[in-house]
Amino acid sequence: MTFKSYVLPLSLRISVLLGTLMILAFGIVQVKYYLIILGSTCSLIAVYYLYSYVKKRFLEVSDYFESIKYRDFSRWFVESKGPKDMRELHAGFNLINKTIKSINSERQAQLVYLQKILEMVDVGIVAYDLEKGNVLWINDSLLETLNFPHFKNIDFVEDRRPELFEVLFDQRHTGASPVNLPLSQDSQKVLILETIFEVEQSSFRLVVVQNIENTLNKNEDDSWKKLLSVMTHEIMNSIAPITSLAETLELGLRENFENSGGGKLQTEDILSGVSSIKKRSEGLMKFAKTYRSLNNVNQINTSVIYVEEFMDSVQGLMMTTIPEKVEISFNILDRKMQLDIDSYLIEQVLINLIINAVEATEGMVRRVVEIKTFKNMRGRPVIAVIDNGPGISDEIKENIFVPFFSTKKRGSGVGLSLSKQIMTLHKGRIRLFSKESGGTQAELIFNE
Repeated sequence: MTFKSYVLPLSLRISVLLGTLMILAFGIVQVKYYLIILGSTCSLIAVYYLYSYVKKRFLEVSDYFESIKYRDFSRWFVESKGPKDMRELHAGFNLINKTIKSINSERQAQLVYLQKILEMVDVGIVAYDLEKGNVLWINDSLLETLNFPHFKNIDFVEDRRPELFEVLFDQRHTGASPVNLPLSQDSQKVLILETIFEVEQSSFRLVVVQNIENTLNKNEDDSWKKLLSVMTHEIMNSIAPITSLAETLELGLRENFENSGGGKLQTEDILSGVSSIKKRSEGLMKFAKTYRSLNNVNQINTSVIYVEEFMDSVQGLMMTTIPEKVEISFNILDRKMQLDIDSYLIEQVLINLIINAVEATEGMVRRVVEIKTFKNMRGRPVIAVIDNGPGISDEIKENIFVPFFSTKKRGSGVGLSLSKQIMTLHKGRIRLFSKESGGTQAELIFNE
């Protein structure tokens, strides 16, 4: 509608101008002076009105573009006065301004919402220009951690604490590994993550600093409590019989000495008591050696090996030791899959899981154990050991990786703890869960 209301008056003015020009031309050809004067005068008037008409609208558009240039969308154009095409033009300008103001309001609300969220989270966040070091945004959590006032450029940190600047802004943190962040009085264990993004022609770096010291301390305390609880239980189980036997032997020997050898305690009794003490002492020594084995695994020697070759080796070791009643199968879904592992240690872990699976099927009418390899949805190599046993209860699942915790009468409670430690060294993890159909599935997940 705006276009039609503009074109029709414009066409009319052009037609009038053409008419006056034709009168002028006719007067010149016929040498009619009054027609020449009339045509000239009317043509000038037609040109003036045409020029004024176009100029006024161009000025309105130019004025609006000027307000856009300076981001002034608060202006309101009159829609109730003037020619129809001008009213419609003003209505269009007002609609554009209203739409842009609405979009800006939504963006502003989202920005405020995001800022409030980032200010409330207990994680330090800073974004800055890679080239100039100008800080785009920084939240209060990071300023409190660094004990700094608000700063506009990262050079502020470099001038005051160069060692902090080196860790936080100079070093590149490609993985989520804990680092010690040097502060004014001491250091703090934090997790630093970073990413680089571009806005138009500028590159920015986003750094996230998470304080994990309290979490680590709490986990460490919980681990120590569980470990001490199990160790106390094991040690007391060994020391209590030794103490009781020692007291019995002491009383018997005193009676023998007091009665000049006429006591009830015989040599066989003494030998039996000493033998029992020795047996319990050996058990205590075995416990101590087992505990030492947990501390010894702290480095690995990895090499790339095809999973098929590795599984063939494990199968050769296990087939002679598995009871005949157990149906065991090895399924390799991707024979070209490779693992970068310490074959000896992972072999030890897998054998332990297979033995656990075989023992879990005891009492089942049909005993089935399956070992298979595949890649999960994230493309990570997985070795799974699946059995059709009774599964794992929630109570046992909570403590299954605690050192020396075991549900077996002769179990040391070290196997799964050691397996978890070995998988952690391989930057992987071990996962156990009970299946809905029954049984347990243990997974060794690599490259996590």
